[in-house]
Amino acid sequence: MRFALDAQQRDFAASIDAALGGADLPGAVRAWSAGDVAPGRKVWEQLANLGVTALAVPEKFDGLDAEPIDLVVALERLGRWCVPGPVAESIAVAPVLLANDDQGDRCAALASGELIATVAQPPHTPRAVDADTAGLVLLATNNGVTEAGLGEQHESVDPSRRLYDVTATGESWQADVQRAYEFGVLATAAQLIGAAEALLHASVDYAKQRTQFGRVIGSYQAIKHKLADVHIAIELARPLVYGAALSLDARDVSAAKAAASEAGLLAARSSLQTHGAIGFTQEYDLSLLLLRVQALRSAWGTPEAHRRRVLELL
Repeated sequence: MRFALDAQQRDFAASIDAALGGADLPGAVRAWSAGDVAPGRKVWEQLANLGVTALAVPEKFDGLDAEPIDLVVALERLGRWCVPGPVAESIAVAPVLLANDDQGDRCAALASGELIATVAQPPHTPRAVDADTAGLVLLATNNGVTEAGLGEQHESVDPSRRLYDVTATGESWQADVQRAYEFGVLATAAQLIGAAEALLHASVDYAKQRTQFGRVIGSYQAIKHKLADVHIAIELARPLVYGAALSLDARDVSAAKAAASEAGLLAARSSLQTHGAIGFTQEYDLSLLLLRVQALRSAWGTPEAHRRRVLELL
């Protein structure tokens, strides 16, 4: 039996591509890195209009209560376009942590896009990304969920992702913290697949233009094989991500994150080798994806941590 996305899911992905394709995401990411979040907020408004921010929110809080597979469809496209902000945290994790009647107003605000939230969930996610710009900062532990205050700022390999230590403030409430973690891992894996695909497409396009020794480099077998390896890695990882969305089993989710991380790393390395020195320059948009892949590989658990979890659960 062959499993594939249905027409509605494909149309949803296409609508996200159409909206983000004309939104100058590179400019928004660079502005976000410099502390100007206004262009990025406009991107988030577009996501809200498309229903992306409401996907994981329960219907009783004006959300779509969509299936995890629909969330993966959206997050893969957001990874492809390198959307700035706490994407996994606000769109996938926070709705799970706020899914009770006491937090209903906040959950509804997430759905409408009025609220952007970020989350720290030790030990694998000890710091909250973009906590300085988020409207709500949450700290989730086995003891429950609390609002959190900001502590020391830490640099990320991706300057558009500022990391903060956080401390609990106020009373805690109970939530399905483990499910929230699985959603965070899954959402990050989906973004890695999208980013890897964007890097591959950029490399293929560049290989058709760049010449060396009088020939376009795309005509060399070594380049063809290298880019084919990236394609294979993505196509091997993507079914694991979608399969994990169907099962939400911890072992499947960790396997998906490890595979997506390796596909992203291979795509990044191959892109640098294909582009040469220009790929390192900040002015070239490829650098934004390269840094994002490096940051997402360790977000919500490193590949090594997820491989260990797979082995422990076998």
